[in-house]
Amino acid sequence: MIEVRNLTVERGGKPILSGYEFSLEAGGILAVLGANGVGKTTLINTLIGVLKPRQGTVQVKGKVGFVPQLFEVPFAYSCLDIALMGRARHLGLFGSPGKKDFEIVRHYFRMLGIESLETHAFNALSGGQRQLVMIAQALVSECELLVLDEPCAALDYKNQDKVLKLLHQLQTEHGLTIIFSTHMPQHAVEIATDVLLMTSGTHFMRGKTVDVLTSENLSTLYDLPIARANFDGLPKHTFAPVFRQQEVRNDGRSD
Repeated sequence: MIEVRNLTVERGGKPILSGYEFSLEAGGILAVLGANGVGKTTLINTLIGVLKPRQGTVQVKGKVGFVPQLFEVPFAYSCLDIALMGRARHLGLFGSPGKKDFEIVRHYFRMLGIESLETHAFNALSGGQRQLVMIAQALVSECELLVLDEPCAALDYKNQDKVLKLLHQLQTEHGLTIIFSTHMPQHAVEIATDVLLMTSGTHFMRGKTVDVLTSENLSTLYDLPIARANFDGLPKHTFAPVFRQQEVRNDGRSD
């Protein structure tokens, strides 16, 4: 579905990524993790064609849908209007949405549980609600590869669970290929078949989630001790940072 070879990307003449290589088979889910500023969004923008590589190749088979991390519009569009924009590739240059297009949008609104937002102004929504509408916009495009830049960043736990379940459903029931960036290793644990750990612009680790997503690799990734924690009575696990405590001096003050 997607293959990246010897990828080098520059911004303002400065190299951001160099020598990146990975691939993802059709029907897989790739989670991209890395510290702030390491180049996750640059990588995402290169995968969807917004940025052109200085060197190397990005080969994608199939239509791509994209969900940005933040999105605002200059006019008072309704949520229905925003989602219908995802149907543009099916309408032609001067086409307008018909009955089928509205049905497809409303189908995904129901799936995401946001049907009550249809007539609401998009800019009046919370960040989390906007994110759900943008996911609907990408899905109505009938894409084969869905790319999301931190899709759960503005969502509470309930809506994070809703989005992760939806992504897993789209993969298992509809064969959709998915790439998403996240700061939460647990999101990768829950649904990702593969992971890409971006330790720097030139160093990375990639492979199957079960092999690569370890406490040792995450500790290297974030330069902080990361421990694996198992849940009592459940065949599940998570990862949590072991924050370094400040040393307390004899006078009671911390260093």
